[in-house]
Amino acid sequence: MWKRLALLWTVVRGDAMALWRALRHPLSPGWLKLATAGVVLYLLSPVDLIPEFIPFLGLVDDIVLVPLAIRFILNKLPAAVRADVGARPL
Repeated sequence: MWKRLALLWTVVRGDAMALWRALRHPLSPGWLKLATAGVVLYLLSPVDLIPEFIPFLGLVDDIVLVPLAIRFILNKLPAAVRADVGARPL
């Protein structure tokens, strides 16, 4: 599990930091915490779209879906919050 988290962190480092700053921003919308909790629950959940016991494909769904979900959340932020946290538009 730690290997999976370390690999995922290298992929989403910048976006994850922008999401963290957006969560702490005073103008962040209420849905942001729910969406972030959903991404974290999916990442930590033992239930995946592709099971982890399949050698290579088990990690691919996490490495693809989690960054896409984080980028989607960042793109849906209000423009003022996105500008303050430094999130890059897609």
